[in-house]
Amino acid sequence: MFIILLVILLFIIVVIVFINQPKFGKLPSGERLATIEKSPNYKNGAFQNTSNTPALAEGETYYNVLKTYLFADKSKAKPIQLLPAIKTNLYELDISRDVLVWFGHSSYYLQVDGKRILVDPVLSGSASPLPGGTKAFRGSDIYAVEDFPSIDYLFITHDHWDHLDYKTVVALKEKVYVVICGLGTGAHLEHWGYDKKYIIEKDWNEAFDLDDGFYVNTVPARHFAGRSFWRNKAIWMSYVLKTPTYNFFIGGDSGYDTHFADIGKRFGPFDLTILENGQYNNSWKYIHMMPGEQLKAAVDLGARKLLPVHSSKFNLSLHDWDEPLKSIVMNNNTKVDIITPMIGEPVWLDDPSQTFKKWWEEVN
Repeated sequence: MFIILLVILLFIIVVIVFINQPKFGKLPSGERLATIEKSPNYKNGAFQNTSNTPALAEGETYYNVLKTYLFADKSKAKPIQLLPAIKTNLYELDISRDVLVWFGHSSYYLQVDGKRILVDPVLSGSASPLPGGTKAFRGSDIYAVEDFPSIDYLFITHDHWDHLDYKTVVALKEKVYVVICGLGTGAHLEHWGYDKKYIIEKDWNEAFDLDDGFYVNTVPARHFAGRSFWRNKAIWMSYVLKTPTYNFFIGGDSGYDTHFADIGKRFGPFDLTILENGQYNNSWKYIHMMPGEQLKAAVDLGARKLLPVHSSKFNLSLHDWDEPLKSIVMNNNTKVDIITPMIGEPVWLDDPSQTFKKWWEEVN
Protein backbone atom coordinates (compact mmCIF):
# COMPACT_ATOMS: atom_id res chain seq x y z
CA MET A 1 0.00 0.00 0.00
CA PHE A 2 2.84 2.39 0.85
CA ILE A 3 4.44 1.80 -2.54
CA ILE A 4 1.14 2.43 -4.32
CA LEU A 5 0.60 5.68 -2.43
CA LEU A 6 4.17 6.73 -3.18
CA VAL A 7 3.69 6.08 -6.90
CA ILE A 8 0.44 8.09 -6.87
CA LEU A 9 2.16 10.94 -5.03
CA LEU A 10 5.07 10.97 -7.48
CA PHE A 11 2.64 10.96 -10.41
CA ILE A 12 0.78 13.95 -8.95
CA ILE A 13 4.05 15.82 -8.43
CA VAL A 14 5.14 15.12 -12.01
CA VAL A 15 1.79 16.36 -13.37
CA ILE A 16 1.93 19.52 -11.27
CA VAL A 17 5.49 20.28 -12.38
CA PHE A 18 4.60 19.54 -16.01
CA ILE A 19 1.54 21.80 -16.21
CA ASN A 20 3.41 24.62 -14.48
CA GLN A 21 5.75 25.01 -17.42
CA PRO A 22 5.53 28.47 -19.07
CA LYS A 23 3.97 27.01 -22.24
CA PHE A 24 0.74 26.29 -20.39
CA GLY A 25 0.25 30.00 -19.87
CA LYS A 26 -1.52 31.57 -16.94
CA LEU A 27 -5.07 31.80 -15.64
CA PRO A 28 -6.62 35.29 -15.40
CA SER A 29 -6.32 37.02 -12.05
CA GLY A 30 -6.59 40.43 -10.43
CA GLU A 31 -8.02 43.24 -12.54
CA ARG A 32 -8.33 40.99 -15.59
CA LEU A 33 -10.39 38.42 -13.67
CA ALA A 34 -12.58 41.18 -12.24
CA THR A 35 -13.32 42.36 -15.80
CA ILE A 36 -14.08 38.79 -16.91
CA GLU A 37 -16.48 38.24 -14.03
CA LYS A 38 -18.55 41.22 -15.23
CA SER A 39 -18.97 39.74 -18.70
CA PRO A 40 -22.53 38.73 -19.67
CA ASN A 41 -20.93 35.66 -21.28
CA TYR A 42 -19.26 34.48 -18.05
CA LYS A 43 -21.36 32.43 -15.64
CA ASN A 44 -20.60 29.92 -12.89
CA GLY A 45 -16.88 30.50 -13.15
CA ALA A 46 -16.53 29.99 -16.92
CA PHE A 47 -17.37 31.53 -20.27
CA GLN A 48 -20.49 30.08 -21.91
CA ASN A 49 -21.65 29.66 -25.50
CA THR A 50 -24.76 31.54 -26.57
CA SER A 51 -26.54 28.19 -27.18
CA ASN A 52 -26.37 25.03 -25.15
CA THR A 53 -23.20 23.34 -26.42
CA PRO A 54 -22.32 19.92 -25.04
CA ALA A 55 -18.68 18.92 -25.45
CA LEU A 56 -19.86 15.56 -26.79
CA ALA A 57 -22.94 14.56 -28.76
CA GLU A 58 -25.85 12.87 -27.06
CA GLY A 59 -25.06 9.31 -25.94
CA GLU A 60 -21.30 9.74 -26.28
CA THR A 61 -18.79 9.30 -23.48
CA TYR A 62 -15.12 10.20 -23.28
CA TYR A 63 -14.34 6.51 -22.81
CA ASN A 64 -16.09 5.58 -26.07
CA VAL A 65 -14.48 8.45 -27.94
CA LEU A 66 -11.02 7.45 -26.69
CA LYS A 67 -11.63 3.79 -27.55
CA THR A 68 -12.79 4.72 -31.05
CA TYR A 69 -9.80 6.99 -31.56
CA LEU A 70 -7.35 4.34 -30.43
CA PHE A 71 -8.73 1.52 -32.56
CA ALA A 72 -10.17 3.27 -35.63
CA ASP A 73 -8.54 2.87 -39.04
CA LYS A 74 -6.29 5.92 -39.30
CA SER A 75 -4.34 4.77 -42.34
CA LYS A 76 -5.37 7.89 -44.28
CA ALA A 77 -5.35 10.31 -41.37
CA LYS A 78 -1.95 11.60 -42.54
CA PRO A 79 -0.58 11.97 -46.06
CA ILE A 80 2.13 9.47 -46.98
CA GLN A 81 3.81 11.86 -49.38
CA LEU A 82 5.27 15.29 -48.79
CA LEU A 83 2.60 17.97 -49.10
CA PRO A 84 3.18 20.36 -52.01
CA ALA A 85 3.94 23.91 -50.91
CA ILE A 86 5.31 27.19 -52.20
CA LYS A 87 7.76 29.19 -50.09
CA THR A 88 6.65 32.74 -50.84
CA ASN A 89 9.17 35.29 -49.58
CA LEU A 90 7.06 37.49 -47.30
CA TYR A 91 9.74 40.15 -47.09
CA GLU A 92 9.67 40.65 -50.85
CA LEU A 93 5.88 41.03 -51.14
CA ASP A 94 5.07 44.51 -52.39
CA ILE A 95 3.33 46.25 -49.48
CA SER A 96 0.97 47.89 -51.97
CA ARG A 97 -0.37 44.47 -53.05
CA ASP A 98 -3.24 42.90 -51.12
CA VAL A 99 -2.43 39.24 -50.52
CA LEU A 100 -3.15 36.29 -48.24
CA VAL A 101 -0.71 33.44 -47.54
CA TRP A 102 -1.95 30.31 -45.75
CA PHE A 103 0.45 28.20 -43.67
CA GLY A 104 -1.80 25.17 -43.15
CA HIS A 105 -4.38 24.57 -40.42
CA SER A 106 -5.65 27.97 -39.17
CA SER A 107 -2.50 30.06 -39.58
CA TYR A 108 -2.34 32.74 -42.27
CA TYR A 109 -0.81 36.08 -43.18
CA LEU A 110 -2.84 38.96 -44.57
CA GLN A 111 -1.23 41.95 -46.23
CA VAL A 112 -3.95 44.46 -46.96
CA ASP A 113 -4.18 48.23 -47.38
CA GLY A 114 -0.58 48.64 -46.29
CA LYS A 115 -0.85 46.59 -43.07
CA ARG A 116 0.64 43.21 -42.21
CA ILE A 117 -1.66 40.90 -40.24
CA LEU A 118 -1.04 37.44 -38.81
CA VAL A 119 -3.71 35.06 -37.49
CA ASP A 120 -3.20 32.08 -35.11
CA PRO A 121 0.41 31.32 -36.09
CA VAL A 122 1.59 27.78 -35.24
CA LEU A 123 5.08 27.39 -36.68
CA SER A 124 6.77 25.06 -34.20
CA GLY A 125 5.83 21.85 -36.01
CA SER A 126 3.57 20.68 -33.19
CA ALA A 127 0.08 21.32 -31.82
CA SER A 128 0.47 19.53 -28.51
CA PRO A 129 2.11 20.14 -25.13
CA LEU A 130 3.38 16.55 -25.10
CA PRO A 131 6.83 15.81 -26.52
CA GLY A 132 6.37 14.18 -29.92
CA GLY A 133 2.61 14.78 -29.94
CA THR A 134 0.49 16.01 -32.88
CA LYS A 135 3.30 16.66 -35.35
CA ALA A 136 2.75 18.68 -38.54
CA PHE A 137 2.41 16.75 -41.80
CA ARG A 138 5.61 16.51 -43.78
CA GLY A 139 5.94 19.48 -46.10
CA SER A 140 3.35 21.58 -44.25
CA ASP A 141 5.76 23.25 -41.83
CA ILE A 142 7.97 25.23 -44.19
CA TYR A 143 7.76 28.64 -42.45
CA ALA A 144 9.61 29.80 -39.35
CA VAL A 145 9.44 33.04 -37.37
CA GLU A 146 12.52 34.42 -39.15
CA ASP A 147 10.56 34.28 -42.42
CA PHE A 148 8.20 37.02 -41.21
CA PRO A 149 8.52 40.77 -41.50
CA SER A 150 7.18 43.00 -38.72
CA ILE A 151 3.50 42.39 -37.94
CA ASP A 152 1.09 45.28 -37.37
CA TYR A 153 -1.74 43.17 -35.94
CA LEU A 154 -1.56 39.66 -34.49
CA PHE A 155 -5.04 38.12 -34.11
CA ILE A 156 -5.52 35.16 -31.74
CA THR A 157 -8.93 33.45 -31.90
CA HIS A 158 -8.54 31.27 -28.79
CA ASP A 159 -5.96 29.61 -26.59
CA HIS A 160 -5.98 26.00 -27.83
CA TRP A 161 -2.56 24.58 -28.70
CA ASP A 162 -3.32 24.43 -32.43
CA HIS A 163 -4.11 28.17 -32.48
CA LEU A 164 -1.93 29.72 -29.77
CA ASP A 165 1.55 28.22 -30.01
CA TYR A 166 3.92 29.14 -27.18
CA LYS A 167 7.18 28.79 -29.12
CA THR A 168 5.88 30.76 -32.08
CA VAL A 169 4.29 33.59 -30.12
CA VAL A 170 7.30 34.05 -27.86
CA ALA A 171 9.66 34.12 -30.84
CA LEU A 172 7.43 36.65 -32.63
CA LYS A 173 7.27 39.04 -29.69
CA GLU A 174 9.76 41.61 -30.99
CA LYS A 175 8.09 41.65 -34.42
CA VAL A 176 4.50 42.29 -33.26
CA TYR A 177 3.10 45.78 -32.79
CA VAL A 178 -0.42 45.00 -31.46
CA VAL A 179 -2.13 41.77 -30.37
CA ILE A 180 -5.92 41.35 -30.58
CA CYS A 181 -7.39 38.51 -28.50
CA GLY A 182 -10.34 37.45 -26.37
CA LEU A 183 -10.81 38.14 -22.67
CA GLY A 184 -8.52 35.92 -20.63
CA THR A 185 -6.06 35.10 -23.41
CA GLY A 186 -4.09 38.20 -22.54
CA ALA A 187 -3.02 36.50 -19.30
CA HIS A 188 -1.03 33.96 -21.33
CA LEU A 189 0.57 36.67 -23.45
CA GLU A 190 1.59 38.82 -20.48
CA HIS A 191 3.02 35.73 -18.78
CA TRP A 192 5.12 35.21 -21.91
CA GLY A 193 6.50 38.74 -21.89
CA TYR A 194 4.07 40.77 -23.99
CA ASP A 195 3.45 44.32 -22.79
CA LYS A 196 -0.14 44.78 -21.62
CA LYS A 197 -0.43 48.17 -23.31
CA TYR A 198 -0.04 46.49 -26.71
CA ILE A 199 -2.72 43.84 -26.07
CA ILE A 200 -6.31 44.62 -27.11
CA GLU A 201 -8.33 42.08 -25.13
CA LYS A 202 -12.08 42.05 -25.74
CA ASP A 203 -15.35 40.27 -25.04
CA TRP A 204 -17.88 39.31 -27.70
CA ASN A 205 -19.86 42.11 -29.34
CA GLU A 206 -17.35 44.89 -28.88
CA ALA A 207 -16.02 47.30 -31.50
CA PHE A 208 -12.83 49.32 -31.77
CA ASP A 209 -10.70 51.28 -34.22
CA LEU A 210 -7.14 50.27 -34.93
CA ASP A 211 -5.77 52.97 -37.23
CA ASP A 212 -5.72 54.08 -40.87
CA GLY A 213 -9.32 52.96 -41.47
CA PHE A 214 -9.02 49.52 -39.85
CA TYR A 215 -12.01 48.64 -37.68
CA VAL A 216 -12.75 45.47 -35.68
CA ASN A 217 -15.95 43.94 -34.32
CA THR A 218 -15.61 40.95 -32.00
CA VAL A 219 -18.30 38.35 -32.56
CA PRO A 220 -19.26 34.96 -31.03
CA ALA A 221 -18.14 31.49 -32.02
CA ARG A 222 -19.47 28.14 -30.75
CA HIS A 223 -16.52 26.39 -29.21
CA PHE A 224 -14.51 26.29 -25.96
CA ALA A 225 -11.07 27.21 -24.63
CA GLY A 226 -8.36 25.99 -22.28
CA ARG A 227 -4.73 24.82 -22.32
CA SER A 228 -4.84 22.37 -19.39
CA PHE A 229 -7.42 21.07 -16.91
CA TRP A 230 -9.31 24.37 -16.61
CA ARG A 231 -11.77 25.05 -19.40
CA ASN A 232 -13.33 28.29 -20.56
CA LYS A 233 -11.39 30.72 -18.39
CA ALA A 234 -10.71 32.66 -21.60
CA ILE A 235 -13.22 33.36 -24.37
CA TRP A 236 -13.08 32.01 -27.94
CA MET A 237 -13.47 34.56 -30.72
CA SER A 238 -14.27 35.37 -34.29
CA TYR A 239 -13.61 38.79 -35.78
CA VAL A 240 -15.08 41.11 -38.36
CA LEU A 241 -12.21 43.12 -39.81
CA LYS A 242 -13.06 46.12 -41.98
CA THR A 243 -10.24 47.80 -43.85
CA PRO A 244 -10.43 50.75 -46.24
CA THR A 245 -10.93 48.27 -49.11
CA TYR A 246 -12.25 44.96 -47.74
CA ASN A 247 -14.64 43.36 -45.29
CA PHE A 248 -13.23 40.14 -43.78
CA PHE A 249 -14.73 37.51 -41.51
CA ILE A 250 -11.93 35.91 -39.48
CA GLY A 251 -13.59 32.81 -38.10
CA GLY A 252 -12.09 30.88 -35.25
CA ASP A 253 -13.11 27.33 -34.44
CA SER A 254 -16.88 27.04 -34.24
CA GLY A 255 -19.73 24.61 -34.48
CA TYR A 256 -22.65 25.62 -36.67
CA ASP A 257 -25.36 27.75 -35.07
CA THR A 258 -27.55 30.80 -35.58
CA HIS A 259 -24.71 33.20 -34.79
CA PHE A 260 -23.46 33.03 -38.39
CA ALA A 261 -26.75 34.39 -39.73
CA ASP A 262 -26.81 37.07 -37.03
CA ILE A 263 -23.28 38.17 -37.95
CA GLY A 264 -24.15 38.15 -41.64
CA LYS A 265 -27.15 40.41 -41.06
CA ARG A 266 -25.18 42.84 -38.91
CA PHE A 267 -21.87 43.01 -40.76
CA GLY A 268 -22.10 41.20 -44.10
CA PRO A 269 -21.64 40.67 -46.93
CA PHE A 270 -17.97 39.70 -46.72
CA ASP A 271 -15.36 39.93 -49.44
CA LEU A 272 -13.53 37.00 -47.86
CA THR A 273 -14.75 34.63 -45.16
CA ILE A 274 -12.34 32.27 -43.41
CA LEU A 275 -14.01 29.27 -41.74
CA GLU A 276 -12.88 26.09 -40.06
CA ASN A 277 -13.17 23.00 -42.24
CA GLY A 278 -11.60 19.99 -40.59
CA GLN A 279 -11.02 18.04 -37.36
CA TYR A 280 -14.76 17.37 -37.17
CA ASN A 281 -16.47 14.23 -35.94
CA ASN A 282 -20.06 13.37 -35.16
CA SER A 283 -19.02 12.77 -31.55
CA TRP A 284 -18.18 16.46 -31.12
CA LYS A 285 -20.51 17.95 -33.74
CA TYR A 286 -21.48 20.95 -31.61
CA ILE A 287 -17.99 22.45 -31.36
CA HIS A 288 -16.74 21.84 -34.93
CA MET A 289 -18.72 22.11 -38.15
CA MET A 290 -19.59 18.88 -39.91
CA PRO A 291 -19.21 18.58 -43.72
CA GLY A 292 -21.70 20.86 -45.47
CA GLU A 293 -22.18 23.17 -42.51
CA GLN A 294 -19.26 25.35 -43.60
CA LEU A 295 -21.16 26.14 -46.80
CA LYS A 296 -24.33 26.91 -44.84
CA ALA A 297 -22.32 29.22 -42.59
CA ALA A 298 -20.73 30.94 -45.59
CA VAL A 299 -24.16 31.60 -47.11
CA ASP A 300 -25.47 32.83 -43.75
CA LEU A 301 -22.55 35.25 -43.52
CA GLY A 302 -23.00 36.55 -47.05
CA ALA A 303 -19.57 35.34 -48.15
CA ARG A 304 -18.38 36.16 -51.64
CA LYS A 305 -15.24 34.05 -51.24
CA LEU A 306 -14.50 31.32 -48.72
CA LEU A 307 -11.10 30.13 -47.54
CA PRO A 308 -11.57 26.80 -45.73
CA VAL A 309 -8.94 26.28 -43.02
CA HIS A 310 -8.30 23.99 -40.01
CA SER A 311 -7.00 21.17 -42.17
CA SER A 312 -3.92 19.93 -44.06
CA LYS A 313 -1.37 20.23 -41.25
CA PHE A 314 -2.38 18.35 -38.10
CA ASN A 315 -4.30 15.15 -37.45
CA LEU A 316 -6.76 15.96 -34.65
CA SER A 317 -9.69 13.79 -35.69
CA LEU A 318 -10.51 10.50 -37.46
CA HIS A 319 -11.36 11.61 -40.99
CA ASP A 320 -8.97 11.19 -43.91
CA TRP A 321 -6.53 14.09 -44.09
CA ASP A 322 -7.86 15.27 -47.47
CA GLU A 323 -11.57 14.70 -46.79
CA PRO A 324 -12.33 18.30 -45.70
CA LEU A 325 -11.12 19.82 -48.99
CA LYS A 326 -12.56 17.03 -51.15
CA SER A 327 -15.95 17.37 -49.49
CA ILE A 328 -16.34 21.13 -49.53
CA VAL A 329 -15.29 21.50 -53.18
CA MET A 330 -17.36 18.54 -54.39
CA ASN A 331 -20.52 19.61 -52.56
CA ASN A 332 -20.47 23.32 -53.22
CA ASN A 333 -23.85 24.12 -54.75
CA THR A 334 -23.75 27.74 -53.61
CA LYS A 335 -22.60 30.92 -55.33
CA VAL A 336 -19.69 31.20 -52.89
CA ASP A 337 -16.27 31.03 -54.55
CA ILE A 338 -14.10 28.55 -52.62
CA ILE A 339 -10.38 29.27 -52.78
CA THR A 340 -7.97 26.40 -52.14
CA PRO A 341 -4.34 27.59 -52.22
CA MET A 342 -1.42 25.35 -51.46
CA ILE A 343 0.47 26.14 -48.29
CA GLY A 344 2.52 29.26 -48.95
CA GLU A 345 0.84 30.06 -52.27
CA PRO A 346 -0.06 33.76 -52.52
CA VAL A 347 -3.76 34.56 -52.87
CA TRP A 348 -3.96 37.91 -54.65
CA LEU A 349 -7.00 39.61 -53.17
CA ASP A 350 -7.09 42.19 -55.95
CA ASP A 351 -7.12 39.56 -58.72
CA PRO A 352 -10.62 38.06 -59.15
CA SER A 353 -9.41 35.91 -62.06
CA GLN A 354 -6.92 33.89 -59.95
CA THR A 355 -7.69 30.16 -59.84
CA PHE A 356 -6.39 27.30 -57.70
CA LYS A 357 -5.86 23.66 -58.53
CA LYS A 358 -7.07 20.68 -56.49
CA TRP A 359 -3.56 20.08 -55.20
CA TRP A 360 -4.64 17.43 -52.64
CA GLU A 361 -5.59 15.08 -55.48
CA GLU A 362 -1.90 14.72 -56.32
CA VAL A 363 -0.96 13.50 -52.83
CA ASN A 364 -1.29 10.00 -51.37
